[in-house]
Amino acid sequence: MNEVKVLEIELAQRKQSWWKWHKENPQVWKKFEEYTLQAISSGRKHYSHWAIVNRIRWNSEIETRGGDFKISNDYIGFYARLFHARHPDYDGFFKLKPLKEEKEIDQLKSEGCYRNIRLLP
Repeated sequence: MNEVKVLEIELAQRKQSWWKWHKENPQVWKKFEEYTLQAISSGRKHYSHWAIVNRIRWNSEIETRGGDFKISNDYIGFYARLFHARHPDYDGFFKLKPLKEEKEIDQLKSEGCYRNIRLLP
């Protein structure tokens, strides 16, 4: 199996992990969407998806005293991408970088590197 394929599998697994978490925590999407639309209605053309998630963290941990609330930093970019997909009129509101695996895949492809690697059992 080559490095590109391994990275593609890892990316798919990370997306599946996020999607499972997302389905188990629908309140996060609800707040992410609400706070993003508030930022848009305030006149902002761009904003930080990290700031939106940190507002959710603050609200759930400090204001509501709801106990420990964990949202992986690995999931933040997925929420921004979901917002763009569900609200195409605001595509580009969040400035997104390629995901870690996407960046590595692009780099390997541009270098023509498709070395085979052996996966451990």
